[in-house]
Amino acid sequence: MLDGFNVLALTTEELRQGLVFYLILVASLSVHEWAHAFAADRVGDPLPRAQGRVTLNPIVHMDPIGTVLLPLFMILLNPGFAIFGWGKPVQVSLPNPKTRVRDDLVITGAGPLSNLLLAFLAAAIGGLSLLALSESGHQMRGLFEAFIFINCLLFLFNLIPVPPLDGSRFLKHGVKMREETYARLARYGFVVILVLINLEMFQVMFSSILRAMAGFFIQNLL
Repeated sequence: MLDGFNVLALTTEELRQGLVFYLILVASLSVHEWAHAFAADRVGDPLPRAQGRVTLNPIVHMDPIGTVLLPLFMILLNPGFAIFGWGKPVQVSLPNPKTRVRDDLVITGAGPLSNLLLAFLAAAIGGLSLLALSESGHQMRGLFEAFIFINCLLFLFNLIPVPPLDGSRFLKHGVKMREETYARLARYGFVVILVLINLEMFQVMFSSILRAMAGFFIQNLL
């Protein structure tokens, strides 16, 4: 990651690295939200398509704060937090009462799984590319590593069982939580997330899992 530079004294290389990280994050978040919309469309939920979300166009998936202000602030100013962001949530109607729980789980799981697939593809394509390219092509290694790292981060982070993260939907159905209860908890979800990512115990545990997971994929780049 980019460590401890001041945005007022950014070098060209530091600015380039920050923008590369940001573009990878935007692309990965867009695929994540598209996957939710695509899964919803496939199980017969008409709302995401009606709202124009079944597309890979990043503009329709960008949240002004979660996809623009916060990630740029963290990447360029590096205030000490992990790189962190979110896309505009995909709204669903779950119109079929007989398959509502199944559909919700499928739609929810599609987002994190898309990031896992992107990490796998980056490792596979990156590994093949580095074998085929000349020695100078190994400069691309850092790009593939960043792509893998960010998508592993999004996969793991979204599985945290705190609303509105995807993991909270699995928890909700696992304990058969009522919608009203879930809605009340969701009001405080963002505060809980901010507290979590600043707890040393959580940081150590999350970072350990993230390093192990990303390292597994990065090994394929050797």
